[in-house]
Amino acid sequence: MKVEKIDSFSGHRDCVYALEKAQEKHHFFSAGGDGQVVRWNLQKPDAGELIAQVPASIYTIAFDDTKQHLWVAQNYDGIHLIDVANKQEISSLKLTTAAIFDLKFYQNTAIMCLSDGTIIVLDIDKFAVRKHIKTSDKSARSVAINPISGEFVVAFSDFSIKVFDLQDFSLKFVVQAHTNSVFTLCFSPDFRYLLSGSRDAHLKVWDVTNGYTIVQEIAAHLFAINHIVYSPDAQLFATCSMDKSIKVWDANTFKLLKVIDKARHAGHGTSVNKLWWSDYENQLISASDDKRISVWKVE
Repeated sequence: MKVEKIDSFSGHRDCVYALEKAQEKHHFFSAGGDGQVVRWNLQKPDAGELIAQVPASIYTIAFDDTKQHLWVAQNYDGIHLIDVANKQEISSLKLTTAAIFDLKFYQNTAIMCLSDGTIIVLDIDKFAVRKHIKTSDKSARSVAINPISGEFVVAFSDFSIKVFDLQDFSLKFVVQAHTNSVFTLCFSPDFRYLLSGSRDAHLKVWDVTNGYTIVQEIAAHLFAINHIVYSPDAQLFATCSMDKSIKVWDANTFKLLKVIDKARHAGHGTSVNKLWWSDYENQLISASDDKRISVWKVE
């Protein structure tokens, strides 16, 4: 496997925590500690375009393809709804005094994870709260949605993964998953496996079709695993960590194929917080505490 650093985007004034797709496959959004939401063009390196500015940090953003709206989750406040074409805020919803760690869409539903352990379910069309779910006092860190099984799963700082029904939002069962906070969850593209990454630095693979039984446990990083993402062709996945590295894995065998770090590839010098694997020329994008966004060509 060959990995080459193509570009490094700078412009954020604080740590970068969020990456998200945009309408065009060569565009993407970023957001972070400076409250800025920026749109980048992979065809025009480092030409960032400010889309929105909010008064506090942002850990997660989500793009609604159908409406061309960007949901910006402002920590300790709520959601700002941005019309991307006009770069205008069209609505906002004050929801919480907690941090908002994750936000995902399914059909007309948005699911949010909060630092006080609450899960908020919102109606997208009505831009209104449908339900509050409280199953833990510890942070809800990440959500992943499985339309095949009709479930969504949430990672918690109480070391567990909780499985919920996607229709009535009831708690189905709890997986005692890790020895520390579970930071990130990701279903395989065929929804056969669930991957989890934790503050305990371990990557775990769960068999979804067999009641989330453990398939494999890997001591994947030196420090917390912050995010997991699959390649567009589903043959690879990547993990990023507080240990400053990105690792690329074989999606079929779960074997490590490549380590991307500062020493070998002029990688990030601090925690790598988020990844996004673009359809555009198979480019892998990474965001870090070093305020930079790096673009990687993976062959």
